[in-house]
Amino acid sequence: MIDATEATVKPSIGTSTTAIAIDHLTVIYRDRVVLDDLTLDIPVGELTGVVGPNGAGKTTLLKAILGLLKPDAGSVRIFGETPRSRRSTIGYVPQRSGIDTDFPTTVEDVVLMGTYGSLGWFRRPGRAERIRAREAMEMVGMAEYATRQIGKLSGGQQQRVFLARALIQDAKVLILDEPFQGVDARSEGEIVRILRQLRDDGRTIVVVHHDLQTVPQYFDRVLLLKGRAIAFGPVSEVFTPANLRETYGDRMLVTEP
Repeated sequence: MIDATEATVKPSIGTSTTAIAIDHLTVIYRDRVVLDDLTLDIPVGELTGVVGPNGAGKTTLLKAILGLLKPDAGSVRIFGETPRSRRSTIGYVPQRSGIDTDFPTTVEDVVLMGTYGSLGWFRRPGRAERIRAREAMEMVGMAEYATRQIGKLSGGQQQRVFLARALIQDAKVLILDEPFQGVDARSEGEIVRILRQLRDDGRTIVVVHHDLQTVPQYFDRVLLLKGRAIAFGPVSEVFTPANLRETYGDRMLVTEP
């Protein structure tokens, strides 16, 4: 059993080491408060997990960070600016279930889609963009599959391709929504290795995650979310039975992996 430790959310909004500053963020949907007065700082160059039960507001939080929804109160800042003004520095890897992998396109074409934001829809990727795509594919170990149809890949390989698509933007912040869903253990381990390498290169990474057993292995920090921040901070401090029971209910039992 993991030893219980007292943990509270103690933000320091807007510091020079902050990548994502969330200040009293409140989101209401159909008269229901989905996120309630959420305040925390996500530091530069760390790998942060977001965990919580279904309906806890995890996807809503990602949308707010990405600038895809307008908060009812509070704010989100990326390196001190609005998500919209920082859009080119944010890479997003959605859930695989929301992507049509039957569409007849190659791995390289999918990765090149990450350049459309800077090129615009009426300019085609040129040699420079293809070089960047090759570098991104090499970084995630998918260069040899460049001409393979995306639907012919395994779930883990597809996730690495979508990660390369985010990397080609030279994103400083990476947002991933359950990237390990539907992938095998070997692919999951490879994705974690890539994320750690990116973190070590100075990127800030936020991952919505559901497997509590692997949280201590994968993340530097964790946010326990249930409409509000139950706890946020280093995994060793906040990932405790007491905080998990408050997040998931009294019947929640967590043992060390």
